[in-house]
Amino acid sequence: MSSSFQSFGIIGAGAWGTALAVALHRAGRNVTLAARDPQFAAALAKTRENEPYLPGIKLDPAIDAVSDMAGLAFCDAVIMATPAQTLRATCKALAPTLKARQPIIIASKGVELGTHRLMSEVVAEEMADHPVFILSGPSFAGEVAQNLPAALTLAGEARGDALALAMTSPAFRLYTTDDIIGTQVGGALKNVLAIACGIVAGRNLGENARAALITRGLAEIVRLGTALGGRAETLMGLSGLGDVALTCSSQKSRNMSLGIALGHNENIAHILTTRAGVTEGVATATAALGLAYRHGIDMPVTSAVDRILREKADIDDMIAELLARPLRTEAA
Repeated sequence: MSSSFQSFGIIGAGAWGTALAVALHRAGRNVTLAARDPQFAAALAKTRENEPYLPGIKLDPAIDAVSDMAGLAFCDAVIMATPAQTLRATCKALAPTLKARQPIIIASKGVELGTHRLMSEVVAEEMADHPVFILSGPSFAGEVAQNLPAALTLAGEARGDALALAMTSPAFRLYTTDDIIGTQVGGALKNVLAIACGIVAGRNLGENARAALITRGLAEIVRLGTALGGRAETLMGLSGLGDVALTCSSQKSRNMSLGIALGHNENIAHILTTRAGVTEGVATATAALGLAYRHGIDMPVTSAVDRILREKADIDDMIAELLARPLRTEAA
């Protein structure tokens, strides 16, 4: 399949960045996977396996594993797959090396602490002369790397049909949209909702409770997304409802598994120090609340999760508060 985008650089050699490298190589693209840690990059290049983050998946020898980001300037597009809270620092480090107008695809999901910026806004502030796209949707890294079917959204102010074509393979399908805001809000907030669903599971509150929580939590996501200028239909698509359905229903989700551990009364600091990878919903809960406050959006589920995580609020008290909220119309 011919394409104007033949080579991709990926920054961030965690599970998702590594899975994307495998998927893009499978699509026939030239791939460079960049890790910030030179020792980690050297080990990845030697063993051809990302044992800490994506064990059991072998990287084809054609995938370059590097720590020097200078070579990314020669790629047709660059994918940012770093944790959301380190994206700005990554942009600052990368900006001097890239070519003007080189497309940036953001695969990070979150809201920046302190500034309450979406990831596209962070990149725009640090790398203003680059077209920005968002890659989001229901996608466990291990399943993508194993070539199991997955469908995601690629969002950009200018629709990324050529990029989507270049990244697509038979089992890895991309659908395009110009709703860059809605795509990001769905991807970021579903992580917070997954923590809440994990708490419900850990407390053995039943499937009825989880279904109700998913529905009311999705209503929060839609309220915030549309207030920011996103479209409700986007949040009912792959990057919203689709990602919620996946992340809130499986212990493969880092966010849901963290919530389950919290529901079992495990300490949050202990949970975070004993797992590989970043659980994005922890920081996103706080950052999203700041964003919601700025726009006058009521987000009780997000608030309850944040209070449990940040203030060590009693889980049973938070559940009781949610159940005691005044009755209202479902559309409210």
